[in-house]
Amino acid sequence: MNETTTPFARIGGEAGLRTLVKRFYELMDTLPEAYGIRKLHQPDLSSAEEKLFMYLCGWLGGPQLYVEKYGHPRLRARHLPFAIASDGAAQWMLCMRQAMAETIADEDLRKGLDKALTDLALHMRNRNDPVDN
Repeated sequence: MNETTTPFARIGGEAGLRTLVKRFYELMDTLPEAYGIRKLHQPDLSSAEEKLFMYLCGWLGGPQLYVEKYGHPRLRARHLPFAIASDGAAQWMLCMRQAMAETIADEDLRKGLDKALTDLALHMRNRNDPVDN
């Protein structure tokens, strides 16, 4: 895969990715259905927004901004302090799917990212799902 065909390039580089991440956090901050995942974050989402942008830059084939600043992402380890079950992963993906639908015109890219990000979100689960009685 050459540089022009990376997901990072297809999304529109840094500008396109910033648009996606900004919209993602706007949705997380406003959708009632995302309340569970939103309450795991600080009141000010700017730091989380910047870290997700930096991480996704490298993850999508662009500059390794996150690694350069923080080292290996160790995503699962970094998320262990936060109780994440299937509902949290689903809420995260709800916001991401809507943000992608609103900001990424390339349907094939959205489908590929949806699969990869769903796998990533499910990998972040670190708590058992609650059992309904």
